[in-house]
Amino acid sequence: MCGAGAPHSPDRQRFFAVVECTTVGQCGLDYPAHSSEPGTRSAPIQLIFALMVLPRPMRIYLDSIGCRLNQSEMESLARQLAGRGHTLASSPAKADRCILNTCSVTQEAERKSRQAARRIRRANPDTQLLITGCYATLCPDQAAAVEGVTQVVANPQKQSILAILDPDQQSTERGACWRLPGGRTRAFVKVQDGCDNRCSYCITTIARGEGRTRPLPDVVGEIQALESAGYQEVVLTGVHVGSYGRDRASRDESGQSRAPDLHHLIQTILSETGIPRLRLSSLEPWNLDSDLLDLWQNPRLCRQLHLPLQSGSASVLRRMGRQTTPEAYLCLAKAALDTIPDLALTTDIIVGFPGESDSEFEASLEFVRQLDFARLHVFGYSRRPGTRAAQMEGQLPPARVRERSRLMRALGRQKQEAFLRRFLGRTMEVLWESTVSDNGSRGLWRGHTGNYIQVTADAEGERLWNSITPTLLTGLRPGGAWGILKREP
Repeated sequence: MCGAGAPHSPDRQRFFAVVECTTVGQCGLDYPAHSSEPGTRSAPIQLIFALMVLPRPMRIYLDSIGCRLNQSEMESLARQLAGRGHTLASSPAKADRCILNTCSVTQEAERKSRQAARRIRRANPDTQLLITGCYATLCPDQAAAVEGVTQVVANPQKQSILAILDPDQQSTERGACWRLPGGRTRAFVKVQDGCDNRCSYCITTIARGEGRTRPLPDVVGEIQALESAGYQEVVLTGVHVGSYGRDRASRDESGQSRAPDLHHLIQTILSETGIPRLRLSSLEPWNLDSDLLDLWQNPRLCRQLHLPLQSGSASVLRRMGRQTTPEAYLCLAKAALDTIPDLALTTDIIVGFPGESDSEFEASLEFVRQLDFARLHVFGYSRRPGTRAAQMEGQLPPARVRERSRLMRALGRQKQEAFLRRFLGRTMEVLWESTVSDNGSRGLWRGHTGNYIQVTADAEGERLWNSITPTLLTGLRPGGAWGILKREP
């Protein structure tokens, strides 16, 4: 069985129009709850090269499991399909075609990918189901054997999906973008794919290939279109965002690189677009330097920085193949916290890595205690066949991994609460995203500050969606804060 063991959560996202529509300019995105059931029977496979032509316009259901990059890819596909006049179906039962973007980061993610495919098949036995993503790439035969699957498209051919769905190539003008009121306020924009790192626990290099940069004009053009469509925030995503431009680098006579790097990308976006908020999804610590930190002087660059640590033990980091040390990370993190006001510093931690001793785990705990992290994403190590770590000696018993996860998560909750308390009594700008119910209460709105504090406010009768308003943070709630809208006199 193909499995996985890298530090990303296999959370699922499902994409569909808030109301179904058939005219160009009337499609958007939303996210319902997750549900899935097991199934077993296999089905025949039709390869990517055999294209099926369906009547137009089509009703297409998009589903995604895994990381923000998967989410970004499905959001981009949804916008392109809407631009061609197709309908984004609210459920598989209403769809002519279904697309599932799968994950292989853990064995649990692969299991959920198979479950999602079977759930789609049960909801609509007559639909044509195309699956893509990392599970489809690493385990194509297994993916093809899942009940209901009619096509498998590996990651290297993922750009062909639009042509498979709409081979007539009838599209609107380049750079256009559509959305519905009530959809997403935040858009994920893919700036690169693949990774040249060789972390011993991660299968991404195989599943996604070598690092590849998206041309700068394409990125800027998409963000300009998103801005015109009314989006308030863009998140730059990729497997290794910090490597942006390296695959296109050339040297001048002085030996200096002439390719645009991440610094140039961010600077160009800030100067050539008016998007109110720009956020980085994740940045490896060895890609952070003082020049990059200076960009946060622009208030449009969100004051949140996700720097994956993975372990606070030097010896564990070496076994992981990470290109940093606890000392180097500590220096970078403190520089970021000193340079960027109100910074939310978040990180990933893997516990229970092969051979992790009690003293190494304690070193990791102690390192986390030293820094003012706003949030920890804690992952118990999951053995991933095909990685170097899977062959290492000293694989820990699951019970010990669970206990270490419990201890690290408890520390993470303490860190998060301490971070949130710093902002009580402060007025922060909140981008309002959705209405929520809380113990039967109505009129509650939820959104995020620039440094990604989740804020809930009682604003019955207000229409706050997709607006950014000053809000006084008044108290703590699970995972966030309560707020009161600041009214203009």
